[in-house]
Amino acid sequence: MQYCAFLRGVNVKGTNMKMQDVCAVFKEAGMQHVTSVLASGNILFLSDRKKPELKKLLEAAMSQAFGYDAHLFILQAEDCKRIIDSSPFNKNTEMHLYVFIGIPAVEHTLMEAFEKAIPYDNEKAAIRNGYFYWQINKGDTLGSAFSKVLGNKTMKSMFTSRNMQTLEKIVKKFENNNA
Repeated sequence: MQYCAFLRGVNVKGTNMKMQDVCAVFKEAGMQHVTSVLASGNILFLSDRKKPELKKLLEAAMSQAFGYDAHLFILQAEDCKRIIDSSPFNKNTEMHLYVFIGIPAVEHTLMEAFEKAIPYDNEKAAIRNGYFYWQINKGDTLGSAFSKVLGNKTMKSMFTSRNMQTLEKIVKKFENNNA
């Protein structure tokens, strides 16, 4: 099966690692055809194992190799494509669009937090097919009341987020690997 592991908190706030080193950890853990997309902790690989087993194995391997409390979330190639196809928002060059990948039902926790925050004009959120999507004007992301929730340490094991453009690059890489 083709998978992508989305690592949480990579190359931010002092958790710095080279993707070449991360790929080596994945290979040592038995993953095949390992490659990275960007430097934000997106690792594509092949494995015959199931997602729950992979999550446990790879979080332990990453924690041991890099000396931090690793959190990652694993999707199959078709899941990544479905996220893009299910986007509730149209592309807009003035906006950032993020998708949140995490534990089951985290999308409801995120929507509750979004609804409690005071959004900027044009800041929107939606849930589609079990994923939480967030759209915000470029330049407003870090100042948003909702963005403050995202840094909450009690939630770090629950989800990670990616810009939709990153997901598109991941899907393209999956497709190129199959060509």
